[in-house]
Amino acid sequence: MTLAQVMSELAAKGSESVKRIFLRHGAKEPFFGVKVGDLKLIHKKLKGEQALALQLYATGNSDAQYLAGMIADGTRMSRAQIQQWADTAAWDAISGFIVPWVASEHPEGFALAVKWIDSPKEGVARAGWSTLGALAAIVPDDQLPVKQYSALLDRVVKSLPGAPDSVRYAMNGFVIACGTYIAALGKPAIATARKIGRMEIDMGETACKVPDAESYIIKCRRGAPVAPKRKTVRC
Repeated sequence: MTLAQVMSELAAKGSESVKRIFLRHGAKEPFFGVKVGDLKLIHKKLKGEQALALQLYATGNSDAQYLAGMIADGTRMSRAQIQQWADTAAWDAISGFIVPWVASEHPEGFALAVKWIDSPKEGVARAGWSTLGALAAIVPDDQLPVKQYSALLDRVVKSLPGAPDSVRYAMNGFVIACGTYIAALGKPAIATARKIGRMEIDMGETACKVPDAESYIIKCRRGAPVAPKRKTVRC
């Protein structure tokens, strides 16, 4: 399929009711309002179309960017391409999910994420913390810079109160990922969760809630000291 054909199919599957839901969650124009389930159907026809994924993302259309993330292989992207994705993410769903999907697959994913968390751009900083959490979930502990992760937990305690809401949400997710998947950080992450406490974040006109980090870590471990690593953070 060509870019024009895919965009035409996205437009056809768009829904005003879905669009209104996404708008309440913070989505920004342009986008059609395509259900994730419908994006998955399109994705099945486009697996491996790496060049098309890059073209879709470059449109700036939120539905197209989400689909691009489903298609793209982060290991086949250059560092510059992933940086561009972080810089041009349409809204929180893209910076918080799609960018971390591809960045966590890239050999320089950790270096990119550490750079991003220092960004004054809210979306880029969120992508950084979310990527760090994704790496914690999929990379074996002996291949992770655990000492740096421990230092980042300390950073969360210090910097979370003054961070923008979407970045605070990503930091909370980072703490959960550390406590769930990194054996050596199980107790430190719980301690961090207790220090930051239950967070109050404006979730807009939605029923979404911010997970309590401590209870969520315990839930995800399912009685074990640490949860098994995931094969991917894609969903």
